Amino acid sequence: MNILKDLESKMKNGLEHFKVELRNLRTGRPNPAVLDGVMVDVYGSEVRLKDIAQVSISDARQLLVSPYDPQTAGPIAKGIEKANLNLSPIIDGHVIRIPVPPLTEEIRKDTVKLGKKKAEDAKIQLRDIRRKANDVVKKQKVENEITEDVQKKLEKQIQEMTDKFCKEVDTAFSQKEKEIMQV
Repeated sequence: MNILKDLESKMKNGLEHFKVELRNLRTGRPNPAVLDGVMVDVYGSEVRLKDIAQVSISDARQLLVSPYDPQTAGPIAKGIEKANLNLSPIIDGHVIRIPVPPLTEEIRKDTVKLGKKKAEDAKIQLRDIRRKANDVVKKQKVENEITEDVQKKLEKQIQEMTDKFCKEVDTAFSQKEKEIMQV
């Protein structure tokens, strides 16, 4: 049915958004995705860091940002500082080195709490999508577009899909939690 395809598409989008947010959470290891949300003020406008530089892992405790235009190294370093990621960029010629300090136990726990909140928000979003789909089904029943049997069957399928996506959110979060807590 069209409702189920639409529902699945919206839930997949919600899950993908959650996974992107998880990637932005800092773990003990350097991760270029941490800088995905960094905006840099260059050429008179704000642009995303990943549009003007390449971010890579230099070694076990350091990220390396290579600007496509060497003149943008200064603004890139300022943009990283402004992003409040607790990272201190160091300009080294035409590249920016970012030492990634090990996470303290307290920061790890705070990061896990933030991840839990994001997971709960994602599940709330999934349940809201479910509610809207159920409303559409009920409306179709009231307008005699579908029978009561079809309504019950659709509501059951909607609930099963919601459960499946909520479980995927939990799985993704528990994997991220292990990464964050790993010393």
